[in-house]
Amino acid sequence: MYVLERTQDLPVSLVDAWDFFSSPKNLAKITPKDLGFEVLGTVPEQMYEGLFIHYKVSPLFGIRMKWTTEITHVKEHRYFVDEQRIGPYRIWHHEHFFEETAEGVRMRDVVHYALPFGILGQLVHPWLVKPRLEEIFNFRFKAAEVLFPK
Repeated sequence: MYVLERTQDLPVSLVDAWDFFSSPKNLAKITPKDLGFEVLGTVPEQMYEGLFIHYKVSPLFGIRMKWTTEITHVKEHRYFVDEQRIGPYRIWHHEHFFEETAEGVRMRDVVHYALPFGILGQLVHPWLVKPRLEEIFNFRFKAAEVLFPK
């Protein structure tokens, strides 16, 4: 099992941050274009526990695949959790935390994930999967700074 953590402070209200980042309709705005991210079907403005979201993505080498996540926990203006149900990972558990600060909001992402293919998955993690995830989360960080400038 691997863990990826990111923290970001933005000069925006807790409510505005929550409204943006908890809306499935905004996912494409913070996802690199080369991921080929596409939400399938219709999604609500705001997420809720039990919501399944279906996507198509191209995480590596342009290979298109379906990815389905379920929103398993939501505490409005505090946190939400999405878990992969169908997709490239053996386990994907992504926690999104929001905390009001004097300057705006602090967002923290904690992703616990495991790869398929046993030892092969472990071998490709440091040079293929981990750098790709770092790239995706770095893009999200920069996109959030552009969307919510200081």
